[in-house]
This record gives sequence, structure tokens and C-alpha cells, in this order.
Amino acid sequence: MRYICDFHIHSKYSRATSRDMNIESLEKWAKIKGISVLGTGDFTHPLWLKELKAKLEPAEEGLYKLSNQQNNVRFILTSEISCIYLKHGKVRKIHLIIFAPSFKVVERINTQLSWSGNLSSDGRPILGMDVKEVLKIMLNSSPECLMVPAHVWTPWYSLFGSRSGFDSLRECFEELSSYIFALETGLSSDPAMNWRLSALDKYTLISNSDAHSPAKIGREANVFEGENLTYNSIIKAIKPKKDSSLDSKSKFGDRLSFVFTIEFFPEEGKYHYDGHRLCRVRLSPAERKKYGGICPNCGRPVTVGVLSRVDTLADREEGFTPTKARPFNKIVPLVEIIAEIFSQTTPTSKIVNEEYQRLINYFGNEFEILLNVPIEEIIKISPKVGEGVKKIRRGEIKIIPGYDGEYGKVQIFNREEEKKLNQKTLF
Repeated sequence: MRYICDFHIHSKYSRATSRDMNIESLEKWAKIKGISVLGTGDFTHPLWLKELKAKLEPAEEGLYKLSNQQNNVRFILTSEISCIYLKHGKVRKIHLIIFAPSFKVVERINTQLSWSGNLSSDGRPILGMDVKEVLKIMLNSSPECLMVPAHVWTPWYSLFGSRSGFDSLRECFEELSSYIFALETGLSSDPAMNWRLSALDKYTLISNSDAHSPAKIGREANVFEGENLTYNSIIKAIKPKKDSSLDSKSKFGDRLSFVFTIEFFPEEGKYHYDGHRLCRVRLSPAERKKYGGICPNCGRPVTVGVLSRVDTLADREEGFTPTKARPFNKIVPLVEIIAEIFSQTTPTSKIVNEEYQRLINYFGNEFEILLNVPIEEIIKISPKVGEGVKKIRRGEIKIIPGYDGEYGKVQIFNREEEKKLNQKTLF
């Protein structure tokens, strides 16, 4: 059995999120996308936690489902926390994802976190705490919890971020480093970029959407295979197997394997390249070095993006693959493919939505289309979409990289290819 999991999302109680980020919409979109397990996000927020308790009921051990519904979508209790604090003479801003096995454990975590900040202010609370203190609270609440540093390369609010992060995990977590088992790569990096740091070989790399609206869930995800899907089997599959206490057969008899991740093309991420958004200046790492890290238009420092930051900390050449590296597949969201085909500037237009729903109704879900359905079968139903999916699976697309908070721009077809496709569809 295969399970696609997206652990990091936000609720309607987080800043800059859709009001549709409620349990019912999330379950609906999980089915549309083909997601088996979805993180609840924001369990630290009192109103969201109240809603989760009211609308979810226990399913498999440590997992939940929408009450009184016959469906296969499961929820796992997760939340993101923002830590802003001073360490080694520098302000640090780090985001953390926490996994919890039960509402009882969540309540323990929330009680202790509330002593250091207002959990009601934001679905992703901002706390003036060292990440080590949050880790201690989590472990004291339950040893079954898991902490994962979020989007570890984002310039702001991340473990290795160029603006407020550290140069190593050890520098950040110090004597508690051994309790960190996994890292979230974020939209602007992929596993291959992280493989350039030998220090990261010991950590599992996970990928999530960090969605702020229902249609964005599943932009990135994690794929597991096996039987007896439970909270513990997921956590054990994430934790590196070198830990002798974490073999594939747990005390509960769980067996699950983490087989690959589903990735955004990192160039499409908001912080892949360096640059200065206000001046619309996009710079490659080489160009940033040429200008001394200064915007050539206004003279202000540019935002150093993920690609440059990886290059700064890397001790391996680009293209290196560790022996036990987990594979990954890159995707472009289906609505973006359709929007380009119909020459739509927004993927939320009526014509895009109608074609999207038609394809979902025919093939079942989005991941099935992007990853599994034979190209010739897609072409029978939608020739241009089929050709687009084929190019994406082969990695034959062009992307203008994102920078300083601006998403990159994907171009699937060049003008000559568009002309040929239009001629084909006429006959």
C-alpha cells in the first residue's frame, strides 16, 4: 500500500492564510490531490485545537479522521512554531515543525509553551525561546513526539537561513542535536542540493507544502509504502534506521518504508536565487558575488537566496549523490500546466478550473495524473496536458528562478512546441 503524506500546512488562524483552511476543505482537497495523511497544522492555537477536537475522531493509532465520515484521508497532529531569540550575539529566527501522537500530548505542549508567549495571537506562534527549550518541552511532553526544523534554507526563519540562521545544526541545538532526526528541505531547495553537505547525510530529508490555502496542499509531499499505517509507523519510517531502537518492526508490529519525496522544482521557489524584489533585480550566485552582495540599482544589500547559501556551506560538488540517498520526483502543479496551455495568467480562472475538474473526475486525483498515469492515456483525454506532463516528468522545462519572495516562473512549452501542439489538436 502506498501513502502520500503532507505534514506541514496551516489553518485559517495563521497569518496570510485562506479562510477556507478548515477541516472539511482540507479533507476535500486531500482527496482531490491524492493525499493519504495530512498534517493538521497549528495545534498550538486554542480555537483551531477546539475545532480539531470537535471534528476529528480517532482512526488508526495516533491518526485521526473527520467524524462520521467514511473516507481514507487521515490527519496527524502537527504544528509550526516560530522562535526568535538572541544567540552568539545574533538574532536567530527559526521555524520548527512538531509532530504529536495525541491530543493529550498536545495539551501538555501547549500548556508549557503558553508560559512563554500568546498562543492565540497566530496559528504559528512567535515565541522568544531558544529552540532547545522548545525541544525540551516537546520531549518532556512525550518521547514519541518529533521535531523537524522547517524549510531549513529559507533566508528568514530557518535553521541555515542566510539572514538569521546557523552554519550547522550542532551550533543551533548543541548537546540536544542527537534528538533531531529529520530536516524539511523547503520549496526553494531539493534533496540534491542538500546532498552537497556531508553533515546532513545522517538526517532524513522530508518535503511538505507549507500550504496557506487548500489548493496548495501537496505542492511537496512524502511517499511511504507498507502496511498498518499509524503515527508510530510514520515516525519510525522517518527516523534514520541507524538508531538500533528504530528498526522497521516496532513494538506495535508496524512496518512502513519511506520510499521517495515529491518536490517542487526548486527554481520555482520564492528564495532560490539572490536578489532585491523592490528593484526587480534577480541575481545568480555568481552575479551576486560580482556585485559584492549589493543591489546594482539602489545600493542596498540583496537577499541571499537558497542556492547561494547551500554553495557557501557545501563541502561537496554539485551533482554528488550519497550512497543511501532517497530518490525524489519533481512536479509542477496540474493547474499551472493547464493555465499555460490556455494562456491564463492565473491558475484560478474558470477555464482552468473546469479543465482541472474534468481531469480529476476522469483519472481520480492529481498525483495519479502527475506521477502514474501513462502519458498516452493522458493524451487521449487532453493532448496538451499529456505533452506537458511528459515534459515535466523528463525535466524538459524552463524556469526563471524565484528570488527575494517572488516565485519563479515555469515555462513548459516554447513557441515552436506550442505551434506544433496547436497543429496536432486541429486534426
